[in-house]
Amino acid sequence: MKKNLALFASALFVALTISACSMTMPVAVSSNPVGPKVGKASGNTFLGVLAFGVDVSIQKAAKNAGITKISTVDIQRNDILGLYQTYTVIVTGE
Repeated sequence: MKKNLALFASALFVALTISACSMTMPVAVSSNPVGPKVGKASGNTFLGVLAFGVDVSIQKAAKNAGITKISTVDIQRNDILGLYQTYTVIVTGE
């Protein structure tokens, strides 16, 4: 019985550990034509308190891809059990 309980607990732990949620939400759109360039800037948080990532801004994402005319801005959020989150700003343009 203890062996089955330990096996179940281990399987549950693994399932919860690898479960994640990902969402991409639009933030802004301009009248500029959608260009071929895509820029990204990312940062991470742990427990919503400790932040890792120097600059997660629209300007940084545009600069990373050499975009001077921004068309769209999206934010992507990946969440693992509410403990660890990754935020990415995605900018498209020319």
